[in-house]
Amino acid sequence: MEERLSKFGVFSLVVGSIIGWGSFTLPGTSFLNSSGVVNTTIGLIIGGLLVIAIQYGYKIMLREHISEGGEFSYTYENLGERHGFIVGWSLILCYLSLVPLNALAYVLLFRKIFGPSISQVFLYNFAGYDVFLSDIALASFVIILFAWINIRGLKLSSRIQNFMSVALVIVVFALFFYMAFAMDSVSFKDNYLSNYNFSFKDISLVVAIVPFLFVGFDVVPQVSTELNFKPEKADRVTIIAIVFGVLLYAMLNSIAAFNFSPVEAVADEWAVGSSVIKSTGMFGFSFLVVALWAAVTGGINGFMISSSRLLGALSRYGMAPESLGKKNLKGIYSNAIVFITGISLIGPWIGREVIIYIVDMSSLLAAIVYTYVAGISFGKAKSKLEKNMSNIARLSGLLFISLLVLPFSPSRLSTNSFVFLVVWITLGLIFYTGKKNVKNLGGLS
Repeated sequence: MEERLSKFGVFSLVVGSIIGWGSFTLPGTSFLNSSGVVNTTIGLIIGGLLVIAIQYGYKIMLREHISEGGEFSYTYENLGERHGFIVGWSLILCYLSLVPLNALAYVLLFRKIFGPSISQVFLYNFAGYDVFLSDIALASFVIILFAWINIRGLKLSSRIQNFMSVALVIVVFALFFYMAFAMDSVSFKDNYLSNYNFSFKDISLVVAIVPFLFVGFDVVPQVSTELNFKPEKADRVTIIAIVFGVLLYAMLNSIAAFNFSPVEAVADEWAVGSSVIKSTGMFGFSFLVVALWAAVTGGINGFMISSSRLLGALSRYGMAPESLGKKNLKGIYSNAIVFITGISLIGPWIGREVIIYIVDMSSLLAAIVYTYVAGISFGKAKSKLEKNMSNIARLSGLLFISLLVLPFSPSRLSTNSFVFLVVWITLGLIFYTGKKNVKNLGGLS
């Protein structure tokens, strides 16, 4: 394959996959009201450190195992078909669900710019979300556009990703520092600093969703065969990208807090955007729109790349239709991208709320994948440091799982997310059993 990813390309891919629509909306809808500024920042830092620890397990994986499919093929070749399927089935939903979620963010972005009147031809209400034909058309166009871009090859999609990530980082940093100097420091202090209380509960609420927030860090193994440098050196680049992810989430949370109390932030439709308008006017808001556009675009692009690589690997291992493992002249799994596009186009019809339940569930599935990788890497560690770090990574994954499933956890998944989890597990069992039966029949013949 002629097309390769540079170190900067890897950085852009990871940052673009980590930072999506949620980083711009969670400050108002969740972070400020539940955890404030300080506890949210602490939670992000702790979560980021846990992800970096998990990344150490990925570092060992990239040293021992260079193959498309990443975590899936790593697990398959070390623990067998059954465990490999669990990891692959978990990971594919994590990636697939984020494509339509970010595509629907385009709808919300257009509503912010042009007003609610942009949504035309009401169809129905699904799980509390009003579905409009115009919204479906817009989100579907975005999904199809990026399918076309990715089918054209890695070079084009990588260039777009690089531009998006640079724009995102520059704009968020510039707005944060400008508003930090321009804000009403007395009001900010009264709202978030004067009566601050360190709270494990508030911090855990943030830590628990880190697997969802940072799921993009693990896209590197999916493109490990397409790097123009040694894959094991991608570890440092990925860690830098994770650090930038923490900074961007914390900065966007602070941007909303500069002008709003927790109560005001929840009441506002989009606290980050309103705060920017209040401090910088429409001029600064136009740059925020660019950053948001870059974030959601980078998310769609990044997860479409990783999804296609994973499906290609599943196909090569006999766990997905053979056609999904075929590459075009550009070395791209074009059939897999068409399949991803077809599945993603369902998203706009079922509404954003249902997709969010699925994405929340994906936090648990991602944590399970992380734990598998860390456990395998522990067995492959060549030094005491590697064993200790792999063990920390394994414990980090188990911590994430515990926060999401234990009944007494303040960050336990919602009932709706658990329902979707049961459905996904059931579908997985049916699919896996069906594939096993086909193989057995083939052996009898």
